[in-house]
Amino acid sequence: MKLTRKESVRRRHRRVRRSVTGTAERPRLAVFRSNQHIYAQVIDDTRQHTLVAASTIDPDLRATVESGSNCEAAIAVGKLVAERSIQKGITQVVFDRGGNLYHGRVKALADAAREAGLKF
Repeated sequence: MKLTRKESVRRRHRRVRRSVTGTAERPRLAVFRSNQHIYAQVIDDTRQHTLVAASTIDPDLRATVESGSNCEAAIAVGKLVAERSIQKGITQVVFDRGGNLYHGRVKALADAAREAGLKF
């Protein structure tokens, strides 16, 4: 039986999530990538609470980003989520690539978040 692309991503994500959990001291930076947009959330898994979120559909980025599905948009989301996290006092996170390969838009978001001051 051949898996669809979406099922493969879900399986990889479950496999990654076995070892990656966010705590209050070190929350999880979760990335979701769709065809049109990219989303990032900083999550405390012990309380099941989203602390910070940013995406290409965010009003702050909507005007500056012409397309939500390229590396420039991912870089902007990475910087924005890092700035919002640092404002809330979060400097260290655990990176959750969401079952996607660490490549392209996911890697661009991660590198931009690191450059903006998040440690992972």
